[in-house]
Amino acid sequence: MQDGPNIALIASLVGDPARANMLTALMAGAALTASELALEAGVTLPTASSHLAKLMDGGLLSVASEGRHRYYALSGPHVAAMLEAIMGVAASVGPKRVRPGPREATMREARVCYDHLAGEHAVKMMDGFVERGVIVRDGQTVTLGPLGASYFAARGIDTANLGTSRRPVCRDCLDWSVRRSHLAGALGAAILDRILAEKWARREKDSRVVAFSPKGRTAFERTFLA
Repeated sequence: MQDGPNIALIASLVGDPARANMLTALMAGAALTASELALEAGVTLPTASSHLAKLMDGGLLSVASEGRHRYYALSGPHVAAMLEAIMGVAASVGPKRVRPGPREATMREARVCYDHLAGEHAVKMMDGFVERGVIVRDGQTVTLGPLGASYFAARGIDTANLGTSRRPVCRDCLDWSVRRSHLAGALGAAILDRILAEKWARREKDSRVVAFSPKGRTAFERTFLA
């Protein structure tokens, strides 16, 4: 028997189409009920409950009770990063689909990946951070550069208060649509919070899309891309 993590177990959990649809729905970062996830998966509620139990047992989901309702969410950003990476592999080696329509084009441009920004804007932002030395890359590891604290402080983000023992300040996350990395971790989440708080962009209802207004895109680019 091979030592190490049980990849086959996780692959079997994600590999079922209904469970994959449920996990993808939770990539937006919101917690959903079993009924809502049943609709996302296209299965009956009893079948959805069975799938959710397996995902819970596998450690991919967490659940919180509020009144009579139970709300399911991804168990952490590490699960979202795994799903984003799998999407990238599927996009590059999987069966080809008809070119996506306008809705999918907006997903490629900017979307939520659990709690941080993903898509073309996010990858361009990450490239700029690395180029300017704000973020330092060493292989697959990214850390805050010597200029990082002052750079982000000037933009209203105090990096000293970010990150915990369980969550790093910076983390590399493979972007499935661009197939290069964007910024995750506590800093990635703080940047998305700033974008939404400034109303440069809004979350589209029932979607992972982050829609920038023309003025908001200019402000975002001036703040994080210049």
